[in-house]
Amino acid sequence: MAWEIGGASVAPGERRTVDLPISVLSDHTPATLSVHVVHGRRSGPTAFVSAGIHGDEVVGAEIIRRVLRHPGLERLAGTLLVVPIVNTYGFLSHSRYLPDRRDLNRSFPGSAEGSLAARLANRFIEEVVGRSAFGIDLHSAAVHRINLPQLRVSPGDTGALRIARAFGAPVILDAPVRDGSLRSAAQARGVDVVVYEAGEGLRFDERSVRAGVSGILRVLRDQRMMPARGVAKPRRESLECSTSRWLRAPQGGLLRTYRSEGDVVRTGDVLAAVSDPFGQADTNVIAEFDGIIVGRTLLPIVNEGDALFHVARLSVTKGASSTVEVLTNQLQRDPLFDEDEII
Repeated sequence: MAWEIGGASVAPGERRTVDLPISVLSDHTPATLSVHVVHGRRSGPTAFVSAGIHGDEVVGAEIIRRVLRHPGLERLAGTLLVVPIVNTYGFLSHSRYLPDRRDLNRSFPGSAEGSLAARLANRFIEEVVGRSAFGIDLHSAAVHRINLPQLRVSPGDTGALRIARAFGAPVILDAPVRDGSLRSAAQARGVDVVVYEAGEGLRFDERSVRAGVSGILRVLRDQRMMPARGVAKPRRESLECSTSRWLRAPQGGLLRTYRSEGDVVRTGDVLAAVSDPFGQADTNVIAEFDGIIVGRTLLPIVNEGDALFHVARLSVTKGASSTVEVLTNQLQRDPLFDEDEII
């Protein structure tokens, strides 16, 4: 049976990009939500992969580009709905937000007659998310920050946890659902959604891209939407963390960073130092509990109270460093994506 979306029809075994009208810009340029539909010949679940809900989080677009080139999609069972850029407005202006200054990820489920953000959110929910059994939403850290590849799941969501475990990122982090978020709206409709966080705003990096591509393919295999051949399972189980906390600058000044994302830290470890420009005041940033650094600032100039290190709590630190190293090395050695490496 053909897949119908936005007045277009996609036959079994075909793929097609469909432009869903959203609005017209002030200069009369049409703005659309572009959805690439891969409709398999065999029956199976419907899933979505999205990126660019925040316009400056661009790494997801590169991940999706590589996924769509994978030959395994020719034998897809079910339907894959792919949206590489949800927030076109922010993407074009290198901005996190929409022209009305709203955060799209606080505007769901939206409204067909609301603000620009509400209309875009509503169209995405109705045409893509609400028609799927599960989804993977791709993000990065904000500008001037960087994230270790990780999956965010809603606490107690067993379906999302299974997806996250199949994905195989170094860390799975419980993250409470926020009002107006995509996860919140999807959960209300019974759709399991995981959020992939990796890299930094307005930048590509090979580790984050490879981890995202491998993870999506692993999930499609786990859900029996793609054949197992050519998709390697993760060699270690992800580190699962139930809580996390940002460590903040104890004073303003110049930041000297000693530890990085992916480092396992223990209570009392010195992660960085903040000094005043004259070298008269120098204060260490200390780990307050055992954990793993899942994100950090990239700015060397900080004000008192600025977020410096995002640390996820680990109940057991033994073997954690080895897990991160094994999963990272697996990505680097996997020959599947060599032809597409970022130069």
